[in-house]
Amino acid sequence: MSLQRVGGLGRALWQSGSRTPPLARKDRNFSGKRLAPCAACSAEQTCRAGLCKGASPPAVPPASPAGARHQIGGKARSEESLNVSGRSFSSTALTVEQTSYLWARYNEMKRLVHDLIPPGVCNLLNSSTIYANNEVSLSEVDIYGFDYDYTLALYSNALDAMIYTTARDFLIEHFKYPQAICKYDYLPNFAARGLHYDIQKGLLMKIDAFHYIQLGTVYRGLNPVPDEEVLRLYDGTHHVPLNQVSGFYGKGPNVKQFMDVFSLPEMTLLAVANDYFISNDIEYDPVHLYKDVSEAIGTVHIKGYMYKWIMEDLEKYILRGEETYAVLHRLVSHGKKLFLITNSPFSFVDKGMRYMVGKDWRDFFNVIIVQADKPHFFNDCAKPFRRLDSKGDLQWDKISNLDKGQVYKQGNLFDFLRLTGWRGSKVLYFGDHLYSDLADLMLRHGWRTGAIVPELELETKVVNTEQYAQSLTWLQALTGLLERMQMYRDPDSRAVLQEWLKEREELRARIKNLFNPQFGSIFRTCHNPTYFSRRLCRFSDLYMASISCLLNYDLSYTFYPRRTPLQHEAPLWMDQLCTGCMKTPFLEEMAHIR
Repeated sequence: MSLQRVGGLGRALWQSGSRTPPLARKDRNFSGKRLAPCAACSAEQTCRAGLCKGASPPAVPPASPAGARHQIGGKARSEESLNVSGRSFSSTALTVEQTSYLWARYNEMKRLVHDLIPPGVCNLLNSSTIYANNEVSLSEVDIYGFDYDYTLALYSNALDAMIYTTARDFLIEHFKYPQAICKYDYLPNFAARGLHYDIQKGLLMKIDAFHYIQLGTVYRGLNPVPDEEVLRLYDGTHHVPLNQVSGFYGKGPNVKQFMDVFSLPEMTLLAVANDYFISNDIEYDPVHLYKDVSEAIGTVHIKGYMYKWIMEDLEKYILRGEETYAVLHRLVSHGKKLFLITNSPFSFVDKGMRYMVGKDWRDFFNVIIVQADKPHFFNDCAKPFRRLDSKGDLQWDKISNLDKGQVYKQGNLFDFLRLTGWRGSKVLYFGDHLYSDLADLMLRHGWRTGAIVPELELETKVVNTEQYAQSLTWLQALTGLLERMQMYRDPDSRAVLQEWLKEREELRARIKNLFNPQFGSIFRTCHNPTYFSRRLCRFSDLYMASISCLLNYDLSYTFYPRRTPLQHEAPLWMDQLCTGCMKTPFLEEMAHIR
C-alpha cells in the first residue's frame, strides 16, 4: 500500500469531515443568506445534498424552545410555513432536507472508503515483526535471558487437548463428577488468552483496560449471557472493580485472569463443567467447581503428565526447534551472555533442549536455573540456590558463584543479581507470562522485557485480510459521522442516526467474529484495548510471536514505538497511517471551542 494512496484517503476523510458546522455556530442558523449552488443544482435552489463545496448543511432548529415557537394555540404547525429573514421554509421540507443531507454524507463517506483503499492495504503486517512499547536499542543489551515453556520451546495445539482430557477425566475419577461430562471434547477455538473468570458467578468474560466488561463476551458455560442479565448481575453496570476483587497477579480471590497459553484448557474445562450442570438442571456451587477444575489442571502439571507426554513424543509437541537453535547460536556468536530461568524440571528441559539445540546445549548459557518457582523467584529472597549434578541430583555445597555449564535449582533474583552483577537495561529477558515472567522485572528491577505472544500469528493473518481492512475503516468513518451528526435531533434524523448506530454494532460484531466468535481479539474490546493488552504494554518493552523474530533484526537495531496521537493531539494523516486509525477529523470546525 503506497503512502500516496493512504495519504489520499486521509485527506479525503479530512475534507469530507470539514463540511459540517459545529452545533453552537449561530451565524449559520437560518441566517437568510443564499447558499452557493453547485453544478448539479439550479440557480434558484440550494444544494440539498450538501455535496457542493460552497454548500452548507440545512440549519438545525434549537431543541428548545422550538416546540413552543412552532405551535399556535396548542396546535402543531407541521405544515405551516415559517418565515425567517424573508425566506419561507416548511418544517416538513426542513426534515426531508436534513435526512437527505445525512444520507448524502453517509453515501459520500462510504464511497471514499470503498474507492480509496487499494488492494495493497492487505498484507501490510508481517507476523515476524517485533513490536515496541518502549524504545529499546539492542546495541545496549549484553545479556539475554529466557523462560523455557512457550519461549524457547513452542508447543503444538495437541498439548492443550491432552491437558484438557486428562484434567476432565481426573474430575470424574477423583472428584466423582458425572460420567456424562466425558461427552464434551476439547474445543480448541472456544477460549482466548487474557479472559477473566468470576469465581462466584461462574462467568467467563473479556474486560477492557478500564475494567469494563465487553458486553456480548460474557459466557456461562458454553452459552452467552444476555446483556440485560449481565447488568443485573453487576448492579446495573458492567464495570468490575478489579483492584478490589483480584490481586496484582490476577489470581482472585473473586476474579481470576488467565494470562498464559497453558490456561486455555482450564478455561474450556470450566465452561464445559458449568454447561453440563446448567443443561441438566443440577444445583452446584460455582466456587467449588472452580477449585476442583483448578486442582485437576494443576495435577496434570504437578504429577508430571505434561512433561511425560512431551518427552515421549518431542516431534509431535515441540514446534520449530531449529529456530531456537538459530537464535541462541547467533547471540552467542556476537558475544552475548545468555541465561535460562524456568519453572520446569531439569530432566524435562534437558530432553527438549537436546532435541532443539543439541547435546551441548548448556554451553550456550552462562547460567541455568530450573524449578525457579516464578513469580516468587523475582520477589522473595527466602530460597537459596541448589546445584544439580549431571544426573539432576541435588548437591549440598554452598553456592558462592553461578558457573557456566552448571545447573541450579530454585534460588531468588536478589542472590542472582548479587552473584552476576547483571542489572538494569543491559539485560533483556523473554517470557510468555506477563505476571510471572515480566512484571516484577520491569517494575522493580529495571530489566528490559520481551513478551512472547504466539497469538500474534493468527491475529496478523486476520488484520491482513481485505474484509478486516474494509470493515474497520468503514467502522471508523461511520463513527466519525455519528460524532458530528448527532446535533440533528428531529425525529426523522434521530431515526437515521439510530440506523447508523445499529450498523456500527453490526460492524463491531463482524470484526470481533473474524478473530474469535465468542471473545474476539485478545488485544481489543471493540475500540478499547483489553485488560490483557494494557498489561502487555505496561510489563513489556517489546512483544513478538516467537523469539525467532530476533533473527530478522541486526543486534545493533533500535526499536522505536509508534507515536500514537493522544486524544487532544492533532491526528495527522501520517499518525493515522501508522496506527491504522482513520477517524474523520474536524479540527477546523472545532477550532472555536475553548
